[in-house]
This record gives sequence, structure tokens and C-alpha cells, in this order.
Amino acid sequence: MRSASVEQMNTNHAQIPPIGVRLTHDIANRRGRFRARIRWTDPLSRERRSYSATFDREGEARTFLEQLESRTHIATDPLISLADYIVEIGDRYLRGLDPSSTASAYRGSIRVRVLPALGHLAVRSISTAVIDKTIDRWEGDCSPSTLKNTVSALTRVLDEAVRDEIIAANAARTRARRRRRSSTADLARKIPTLGEVQSLADACRRVHAAYGDFVLLSALLAARVSEVAGLVVSDIDWDNRLVTIARQHFPGSNGLCLKPTKSRQARRVPILQPLEPVLKRITEDREHDQPLLRGPRGGVLTTGTLSRATDWTNLVQSLGHPGLRRHDLRHAGATWFANAGVPLHIVRDVLGHASIETTKSYLHTDTTELTLAAERTNQHLGSPELRG
Repeated sequence: MRSASVEQMNTNHAQIPPIGVRLTHDIANRRGRFRARIRWTDPLSRERRSYSATFDREGEARTFLEQLESRTHIATDPLISLADYIVEIGDRYLRGLDPSSTASAYRGSIRVRVLPALGHLAVRSISTAVIDKTIDRWEGDCSPSTLKNTVSALTRVLDEAVRDEIIAANAARTRARRRRRSSTADLARKIPTLGEVQSLADACRRVHAAYGDFVLLSALLAARVSEVAGLVVSDIDWDNRLVTIARQHFPGSNGLCLKPTKSRQARRVPILQPLEPVLKRITEDREHDQPLLRGPRGGVLTTGTLSRATDWTNLVQSLGHPGLRRHDLRHAGATWFANAGVPLHIVRDVLGHASIETTKSYLHTDTTELTLAAERTNQHLGSPELRG
């Protein structure tokens, strides 16, 4: 008998058990393969029905049965715990998410943070106060992006509980946009200047030229690390002095993934003068379909490989930028565009954001701009009109 999954079974609707029926199941070892069988009574005809599928591993057979149980079972216990409820709904809360990246990250957030903190509580008892106290604890251990993913995953689970009428409202949804509290270190951190980014690129280039180029491309294109990794030679348009960012290359749950940008739309970014010599050097005499950058062994550059190869944490510390992340280079580029007076809707398009509000969160008032602001204000205050 051929192997099957719940998705394959769904193609034949006559084989799908109706929602709410009681299922019985068993797994039998048949000559080294594992037959998973489910049985139920048809609620209309009262006939006994069954379906079986064969798998190479016992774990696959158990997963098949668990998935099927979660799709037919109706939660009847109003005091069900969060841990039991997550088992019951399976992957339902991950609908619509990219399985290679976001869905995998959300599963990890649920397993590593949500279940240890809240799994023992009844879903009904997870109030706004409980959410706030839990986020307070997570903030001490998580980066802002990790915290955001964790709260988003929990929000999706509780959305399902609302649909199942276990709770009337999702207490996490009102906290989904809560930001990590600013600390003294956060306030002291400044956006690096172009000269400082070039110094950082020079330091990375001592390990390998591609690492330094990677730093400059991330900042001067205001691009995500995965988008820089996805660039090919033909993306550079010298006639119009534009770079097209159309894809991203990054490590996903099933290995390296190549897919469209986060917004699923290509965007164009102008070639700034400091980036021109770098782009000319790495595109000269190369085929159009070749990757723009590759590591020392010809592999795809990721944020992890860059971090390990350059000893990033200690490197940025030694250069006077403690805590600087690779993604902060994108923030720096966005801030440079904005500080130059580029309209906010253009900065939004450069970054590939759907919302200007998201773009605003990328812009930082650095110390250079504060100094210039003071000079301009001092000149204004010293004008005869104000002194008279």
C-alpha cells in the first residue's frame, strides 16, 4: 500500500472522517513498514468506515494519526490547558505562513518559550495581565525580533481559541505590537556613519573580500542580508544606475531557500556613489546569471556565516559599536536616505515596506544629525529677529 498524508487523503473527500466523530486507530508493523489505520462510524448511514496508510517510519505514522485527530476533533473542555490545546489544533495556527521560514520560527517560539511559560495554564486564564507579566520575563532573555515572533505565534494560537469559542477575546492581540523597553544601552547606540561602516567593511575584508562587500551592500542598498545573498549580476542596471532586489537566499527549515522578497515584489534601489566601485569590481567580466557574492568556498553568504567568520560580536565591540547587528546596517542605510531629505514614501519603497509606519521604525536620530540640528538651531536663535 502506498504512503499517504492527510493532504493526500483530503483529495478524496469520501475518505475524510466527518468533524466531531469518534476515531479509533492503531499502528501495525508490516515487514518493516508501518500501517496507520483509522476507523469511525458514519453519522448518517451508521456504517463502519476505515482508512489506512503505510509509512516507512513509525514516527511518520503517528504524526499522520495526530494530524487527522486534530482536524476532526472538536474541543469540548472549556478548561483545556494551552499545551493540550496546541496539540489539539496541530498546525492550524500556521495557515498562510511560509513553511520554510516563518512557520518554522513560530513552531520554535511555541516550543522554546510559550509552552514552558504558559503551557500549564487554562486557555481561559491567559489574561492581559498574564501576557504582560510573561513578556516582561521574555524581554530579559530575547532580542526584539525574537520577542516579536514569540508574541506573534502566541497571538495566532489564541486567535484559534477565539474561533473555537473557548475564549471571547484574544488577550495577546492587544499586546502584539508591544515594543521591547528601551535601555540605556539602546539609547547610547548610534547609527554608524558611512565612514564607520567602511571601516567595518575593511575589517571584514581582511578575513575575505566578500564579507566586506557584503557589509557595504547591506548598508548602501538598505537591504536585508538574505536579499544581498540573492543578488545576481543581471540585477545591476548601469544604464539607469539602479539595483533590482527581487529575491532572497537564506537558510530555512529544509536547507537553503531561494524565494521572492518578503513583500513578494521586486523593488529598485539607486546605486549610491560609495557603492559604485564595489559593484563594478564584482560584476566586471562576469555572466549575467552568476551570483553577485559568494563565500570563500563558493557558498551562499548568510548572517550566520558572516558572524562566525568575522567574530562579529567582538569585531564591532572593538570598533566602538557594541551590540551592532547585521540587520542594523539596513537601518543605517534607511536613516542615511531619510537624513538626506529623501521623502518618506521613497524611503518606504527603497526598503520594500508596505506601510510607512514600518519605515518610521527603521529611522534613527543619530548623533551626527543631533549635532547639525544644534548648529542650525543656534544660528536661528542668534538671528537679530529673535534677539531684538
